[in-house]
Amino acid sequence: MSRIGKKPVTVPAGVTASIDNRVLNVKGPKGALSLNLREEISYTLENDGILVKPANETKAARAFWGMQRTMVQNLITGVTEGFTKKLVITGVGYRAASQGKVLKLQLGYSHDVNIDVPEGIEIKTPDQTTVEISGIDKQKVGQIAAEIRRWRKPEPYKGKGIKYDGEFIFRKEGKKK
Repeated sequence: MSRIGKKPVTVPAGVTASIDNRVLNVKGPKGALSLNLREEISYTLENDGILVKPANETKAARAFWGMQRTMVQNLITGVTEGFTKKLVITGVGYRAASQGKVLKLQLGYSHDVNIDVPEGIEIKTPDQTTVEISGIDKQKVGQIAAEIRRWRKPEPYKGKGIKYDGEFIFRKEGKKK
């Protein structure tokens, strides 16, 4: 039994949810999102929220149950609050600048790295070493954050690179004389 799946997803005021042809559509103050629904799971709209239950007692239905409930919760959270990831750049000469729909990174390469910002994502650079990625779709926010981090992962000796805010980098001791 899924402990997460048992809880109904509450739909706050100002958010509308509807199910049409195995697609859940959610509209809120920040925008609209949709999710293709699995056949192994049954979804019911009630006055207190959206109830997610397995449609049958197969192993696949139990496996998808908690994940599908969390994906529905992410839709509701996205259209009400949105999602944010913060990246921290560490290293001499490493910096970031947001210029319209392009994020310009200087990461020690012989060229600047230009990353196009996808639709529905907003990137801010409060200072040269911080990048804040925000949007209503949790998957898109996490994906663009991972793509930016991939350009220069933090290394274990000096900690130089791009890391998530709050991420712990296991540090190694260097050579000794």
